Amino acid sequence: MSKVISFNELRRLKDSLPNGAMQEIADKLSLDVETVRNYFGGQNFKDGGAIGVHLEAGPDGGLVTLDDTTIFDIAVQMLNQK
Repeated sequence: MSKVISFNELRRLKDSLPNGAMQEIADKLSLDVETVRNYFGGQNFKDGGAIGVHLEAGPDGGLVTLDDTTIFDIAVQMLNQK
């Protein structure tokens, strides 16, 4: 299921995660940690891939369409457990 949020909202979620969360998500999903970072707006495509994140210019950093919300959902769950 896809989700549309602002880029700044996505970055706020990432910035709210505890230390080590990117690696924990990567391990849980058998992904490279740079791929998870790229999901949250990183740009290291040499060491990590892209995962269904589409950016569109606009207010509040623009709009982000997440084709797959699995990483987003895990991040929200981690915050709720904090």
